[in-house]
Amino acid sequence: MLGGRLRRRADPQPPRALPGAAGARASARREGFAHVPATRLAFDSACQTLRPQPVLDAVLAHDRDGGACGGRVQYDAGRRVDAEIADVRRAVLDAFALSPRRYACAFTANTTAGLNALLHQLPAGRFTRVITTHTEHNAVFLSTMTFARRAGIPRIVVDRASDGSPVIGDIDLTDALLVVSAMDNVDGTVAAGLADLVERAHRRGGVVIVDAAQAAPHALSRLRGVAADAFCFSSHKMYGPTLGLVVATSALLDTLEPMFLGGGQVARVGEDDYELLPDLHTRLEPGSLPGSAIVGFGAALRWFLPQLSAIEADERALAERLAAGLERMPNLTLESPAPSPVMSVRPHRVDAHRLAVFLSRAGVEVRSGHFCAHHWLAERRGLPPLVRFSLGAHNTADDVDAALAALEPMMRGL
Repeated sequence: MLGGRLRRRADPQPPRALPGAAGARASARREGFAHVPATRLAFDSACQTLRPQPVLDAVLAHDRDGGACGGRVQYDAGRRVDAEIADVRRAVLDAFALSPRRYACAFTANTTAGLNALLHQLPAGRFTRVITTHTEHNAVFLSTMTFARRAGIPRIVVDRASDGSPVIGDIDLTDALLVVSAMDNVDGTVAAGLADLVERAHRRGGVVIVDAAQAAPHALSRLRGVAADAFCFSSHKMYGPTLGLVVATSALLDTLEPMFLGGGQVARVGEDDYELLPDLHTRLEPGSLPGSAIVGFGAALRWFLPQLSAIEADERALAERLAAGLERMPNLTLESPAPSPVMSVRPHRVDAHRLAVFLSRAGVEVRSGHFCAHHWLAERRGLPPLVRFSLGAHNTADDVDAALAALEPMMRGL
């Protein structure tokens, strides 16, 4: 059994039918998601978004018609892969409104891998302290912990204000490393004042690395104009295949002391020495690149960016609809301070994991647990596991209404 022991009367009962789950839908899915059944009520985009059809088609075409190894060949198929990957790098910088003269785009396994690759290859002795916040995802919280131990420097963990901005106060930012998220993984708050924080750190010789895993898909417009030294995020949270990305300044990449080396990074190798390629993105790309995933993410950007404003507006409207329903729900506390595409709730008298199981049986896909924010939720706030609803471009008003209709009798029956 998941969670604590419960009396039989506390077991929520799934409804027999979901309104809107079959037959005609009042709100059609966004173009690209016709393959997603009306009966699939997916609310876990904060972990991984559903892929629109153009992304599925691009991956299939690449694997079927190309599938070549780029970077080390002279034949046409390999050269096409190289050109496609270069196009995606440029598209990513364009998406963030960053200049290729100052920034480079590298591909990693995921956001966590990108953060760790950056932090653990930074030069020894460069930083006086590392600063992060209590609310961070484990990707940031743990990597800053191990970085500080390895570097032998203090690690300062600060609170966030109600607007999501890190409370730096009078902390000395001279040669400090700041690693913070742009959007909360639990309650969906988008951090205010990031651009000002970056400017303040830069004035003192500091470096700012931003975890953009949630902000890139849900608040990309808020990231534009933020001159951070690096952004780490994931394709698979942004309608693409499983893939991580690091967008970093050339100046930062040039300081890295590579620990992970292999093919695709070196221009020359001697018996006891080597020479790195001049392309700075290769500092984070040992070995062969996942061509299918990269090409798929290029297709995701071509699908996503032209309708960015519309998607963000739709997510705001759906978030308000969902938040209003959750706030009215009995035996449930909404832990998010405002409607957001990422919202968490604390159920009463029932374990969150058990509730997620019953929602799944009713066709509603949600996340349960501490969402890789164990320090913040379990240790700092003493909260039990929560249930998280996260919206994506595939969601409709029908989805929201059907999920609320499934949840309400479960909560009333406690």
